[in-house]
This record gives sequence, structure tokens and C-alpha cells, in this order.
Amino acid sequence: MRKHIGWIAGTAAAALVAAGAITYAVAEDGGSSPGTPAAESADAGFARDMAVHHQQAVEMSYIVRDRTKNAEVRRLAYDIAQTQANQRGMLLGWLDLWGLPKVSAKPPMSWMGMGDMPERGDGSLMPGMATDTEMNKLGTLNGKQAEIFYLQLMTDHHKGGIHMAEGCVAKCQVGVEKQLAQGMVDAQQSEIKLMADMLKERGAKPRS
Repeated sequence: MRKHIGWIAGTAAAALVAAGAITYAVAEDGGSSPGTPAAESADAGFARDMAVHHQQAVEMSYIVRDRTKNAEVRRLAYDIAQTQANQRGMLLGWLDLWGLPKVSAKPPMSWMGMGDMPERGDGSLMPGMATDTEMNKLGTLNGKQAEIFYLQLMTDHHKGGIHMAEGCVAKCQVGVEKQLAQGMVDAQQSEIKLMADMLKERGAKPRS
């Protein structure tokens, strides 16, 4: 398992360094490439929606850190929480930089043409997000059961996040935001493979 832990730590460190560089780049060019994004643009929509999506991943990761003593899962959870909290701060910071609201009257993912998708409900606002019931369940499990459920929930969460990030890569206009979105796709695809291995080691598999 040492190779897993080393890979996770290295990936998280690289993501944080890259995040700092991207934030600096946006500040340097005034956050526009070209022009300041409109309130309902893909750039603003992605920043708002991914900030919400990331927040749940952070919460989920801190829950499981308190429910297991397994070093590998705790390290993965910590690194996901740190990386996504950092990225969330960047996304919200860009909205501030652009002078745009952090909420929209339109449904989530309208900027992707998915505003009319049926809602899962129970706190699950976008594809991949866990429901309130699932989050509460995670908080009641311990040890191996908590590890498996977390890995399954986070796999689903990453799949939804990748879909949204790919939407930004295709539709966003701000170059550094597209770069961040592509970085999310690459990192989360790798983490999905890692979590599949971790589930297999525990006699389980992804839910979908």
C-alpha cells in the first residue's frame, strides 16, 4: 500500500502548487481571457457549481477520517479534502474578482444545457453528489464499512465532477479556468482507478 500513499501525497502536493500558479495567473490578467465573464456564462456557472460540488467532497472526506483508523483511506481523504478546498477557494475567488454573484436563480448546470435534468433530491443537487441520507449513513459507519461506503460515494462524486469539468473544458473561455478544469479531469480519473483498487482490496466494487 506504500505506493498508493506516496502517489496520493505527490499528486496532492502538485495540485496545490498548480492551484497557486493558476490563481496568480488569473490575478495577473485581471481574471479575463478575453473580457470579464458574464454572470450566466459557462465560466461563472462552472465556478459556482463546482464550488458546491467540491464542498460536499470536503465534508465527506472529513467524516470518514473520523470513522476509520486505516492510514491509506485517511491519507486519501485528507488529500482530497485539502485539494478540493483549495480549488473551491480559487473558484469563489474568481467570482469575487469578476464581480459576479456566487449563486444563480437558474438550476445547477444550466450553463451546460442541463438545467432541466430531473433532480435526485435529498440534498443531491448535481450528478455524483451524495444525498443527505447517504451523508448521514456515512457518519454512522466505522472501520471497513465506512471505508467502502466512502470510496463508493467518492467514486460517484468524482464521476459527476469529471463530467462537469469536461463541460468547462469545452465551454469556458478563461484559459486558466479551462486549465484547472482539465487538471481536475486528469486527477480525478486517476483517483477513480486508485479507489477501484482500494475497493477490490476490501472485497467490494464501485456502485456503478
